[in-house]
Amino acid sequence: MDRTPVDLEHPVRSRTASPSPGNRRHDFGRVAVVHEWLTTYAGSEKVLAQILQIWPDADLFAVVDFLPDEERVKLLGKRATTSFIQRLPRARTAYRSYLPLMPLAIEQLDMSGYDLVISSSHAVAKGILTGPDQVHISYVHSPIRYAWDLQHRYLSESRLTSGVKGAIARLILHYIRIWDQRTAHGVDAFIANSSFIARRIRKAYGCDASVVYPPVDIESFALCTQKEDFYLTASRMVPYKRVPLIVEAFANMPERRLVVIGDGPDFARAKAAATPNVTLLGYQSDRELIDFMRRAKAFVFAAEEDFGIAPVEAQACGTPVIAYGRGGSLETVIASDDVLTRTGLFFARQSVPDVIEAVERFEAMGAFDPLACRANAMRFTAERFRDELLEIVAQAVGQRMSKAVSRAAAGSTAAAGIAERSETSWI
Repeated sequence: MDRTPVDLEHPVRSRTASPSPGNRRHDFGRVAVVHEWLTTYAGSEKVLAQILQIWPDADLFAVVDFLPDEERVKLLGKRATTSFIQRLPRARTAYRSYLPLMPLAIEQLDMSGYDLVISSSHAVAKGILTGPDQVHISYVHSPIRYAWDLQHRYLSESRLTSGVKGAIARLILHYIRIWDQRTAHGVDAFIANSSFIARRIRKAYGCDASVVYPPVDIESFALCTQKEDFYLTASRMVPYKRVPLIVEAFANMPERRLVVIGDGPDFARAKAAATPNVTLLGYQSDRELIDFMRRAKAFVFAAEEDFGIAPVEAQACGTPVIAYGRGGSLETVIASDDVLTRTGLFFARQSVPDVIEAVERFEAMGAFDPLACRANAMRFTAERFRDELLEIVAQAVGQRMSKAVSRAAAGSTAAAGIAERSETSWI
């Protein structure tokens, strides 16, 4: 596994296992956890759930909280203290339209009673206000994508490249960029969900970040060594996932069968491009998704993701991955010449010819070892996430305490010197 690109080019320092969370909670005083918004239980909420496993007594805060009750149990039943946006019209369904108000909203959440604040941030959560004697650790899924390097893609996909609405959108994003960079100074330690995001943090904020990969529920994805003759792609059908691109590529390979799982705005485009060898199943339950993932010959992934949990889940099933060679996939898929370690391969561009070439190259390479795929996925367990996160938080809190002790000692020395000079001045 030492052949994965992230280990060669962007190594993450190894960490010894920390004591169990239950034995360490008392070290941190009162803890607050700040999340962006709670509306569905998806990737960032799975990270939040593991943070709350470490600090089950923490208070939870969010801009809005409309999480369904059946999902709330995964967050230990906690309800978040929310901002004024929670009470605005149509907030339940159109909360994203209040983005211009979110910097103000997050700053109104009162953190003054907490010793440790942990933000889980992909938009505004890291902008929470903290004082000089508080420790703020920000786990960053990404700096605000649509305000930084993906701004032009966002404007294009939203049809806001021109006109009055386009000009207003650009002004808002400009303001959010300034606010986002300024609030980076209020974070004591950044943690990125991949080396790719650590580089994005460096670009946006000028700060270094430790890397702790998100938790993946490996145990829910049982190993299967017997593969069937079909390829699989599964994701929300939003533009950046590029599902219609994959469908179009397989439409040009009638001898290759593709199964597509997922629903969303791009479903109609994917359906229009489909040919008889492509089966679109729409939304499927987790049980059905896992069943297809276990049996698939390979999992095809065309998105540029910050991390990308789906390719790891596929590998946990023993299924190799054919992925776009940018973003988090470079850190989760091993494209090695060694059959004992390789877990997939990459294509260079998000284009139909590149996907076709990658599939043909995959066919020519022969068998991939399902055990190697499973072993690689084991690098991303929830237990590993909790241990690594806890270690970094403990280090940051320890450093703050050491500095406080040093300041107190320096203050005592200075006070003693002043007293001594006062006494001798009367001699």
